[in-house]
Amino acid sequence: MEAATSHRILPQMNLPNLNHNSTSLCAQARLPSTFCNTTKVSLALNSNSNDKKINIFGGLSLSCQSQRKAFIGKTFCSVSTGMYPGISIESESHITEEKIGVLLLNLGGPETLNDVQPFLFNLFADPDIIRLPRLFRFLQQPLAQLISVLRAPKSKEGYAAIGGGSPLRKITNEQANALRLALETKEVPANVYVAMRYWYPFTEEAVRQIKRDKITRLVVLPLYPQYSISTTGSSVRILQDMFRDDSYLSRLPVAIIQSWYQREGYIKSMADLIEKELQIFPNPEEAMIFFSAHGVPVSYVEDAGDPYKDQMEECIFLIMKELKSRGTNNDHTLAYQSRVGPVQWLKPYTDEVLVELGQKGVKSLLAVPVSFVSEHIETLEEIDMEYKHLALESGITNWGRVPALNCSSSFITDLADAVIEALPSAMAMSTSNTISEEVENDIFGYVAKLFFGSILAFVLLLSPKMLLAFKNNVL
Repeated sequence: MEAATSHRILPQMNLPNLNHNSTSLCAQARLPSTFCNTTKVSLALNSNSNDKKINIFGGLSLSCQSQRKAFIGKTFCSVSTGMYPGISIESESHITEEKIGVLLLNLGGPETLNDVQPFLFNLFADPDIIRLPRLFRFLQQPLAQLISVLRAPKSKEGYAAIGGGSPLRKITNEQANALRLALETKEVPANVYVAMRYWYPFTEEAVRQIKRDKITRLVVLPLYPQYSISTTGSSVRILQDMFRDDSYLSRLPVAIIQSWYQREGYIKSMADLIEKELQIFPNPEEAMIFFSAHGVPVSYVEDAGDPYKDQMEECIFLIMKELKSRGTNNDHTLAYQSRVGPVQWLKPYTDEVLVELGQKGVKSLLAVPVSFVSEHIETLEEIDMEYKHLALESGITNWGRVPALNCSSSFITDLADAVIEALPSAMAMSTSNTISEEVENDIFGYVAKLFFGSILAFVLLLSPKMLLAFKNNVL
């Protein structure tokens, strides 16, 4: 655990006590005190024959379904739920007393403008975000410091435009509370924890609370519908590091829901939102449905085998199939946003496609942030402000945007069902397995990376801009 946190930058502010008890955790998250109360439930956990279990990440169990491949203070969530009949609560035999936990994984975001630069450092210091060859990984921290210092001013402008900070923590806490209530209604009481990758509450903090609460069965639920090594993969890697070396955690039965973009409840929830927003247009049938997903570098897909692109395309196919079954036959397209740096990212790019659509005469466009389940800077500033301005400037006259799912009732209910379905597949982590490192099979490609990496390192580390940035912000 210490290795995972030793280089993390903390903000210049009064930090919460990371060894707090459950009461202080509730106060920190501004949730009802019952959110943190450890509850017990007796469940007859019988694995369904249709479930698939994939053992990866050092023994953590992946639960997969047999299916086709100025906002501060605003409340984003309200939820109602229904009963789930598929699990037995009281039985005379084969009953195991369980203390269920659900761990929600998310990115995290700066809550004040002073948090922006250290948040960016934590982001770019992640080797799953900037993937350096092994020989040059000693540059991870200096490069993260440089990038965070140089990008902080522009990022601060974006966060200032949406109220001075990210609403992601508030919304994720609301989703956690809504999920807890949904599980309770389905008679599966559980503690629900929030683990952010790059800001508070950090993953390590949530895991410590799980240990204090003596959870006996854990479901890990990333709030990313599609899997990527830069999102779910990075968070699970940190969990694996912590669990492998801890005697309690390494024996804790854990199920990881790797991705859930194909779940019927998620697809229908997205279709509901799209149908509703289409009605704002003068001629709804003429509006282009514009799916905008967060991009990843092409190398993640082509070199590291990231399934994100394939899963995203299948997700769009399933959403449009659902819409067509309801009689909605609008044209649609998919593009990728939020690229950073000089490397090639997944195409087509959102900004370029918007200009092209305007040139082709598209007048009505409905933006759908398909890879985001919570409002944050990529929706509230990048889409709502930057891309909307670009679209109108390019000749699109009618603009609309589908809100993020946040705590939509059908969405939260489906997440609760996913948790319940994953419980039987939980299994203890194996301490004998380790995460496999990226294999450099192409010796010529590896040598080329080293050569050009060396040049890049010298250019970055010895440039006047780099030295000035370090002088002003580090030294």
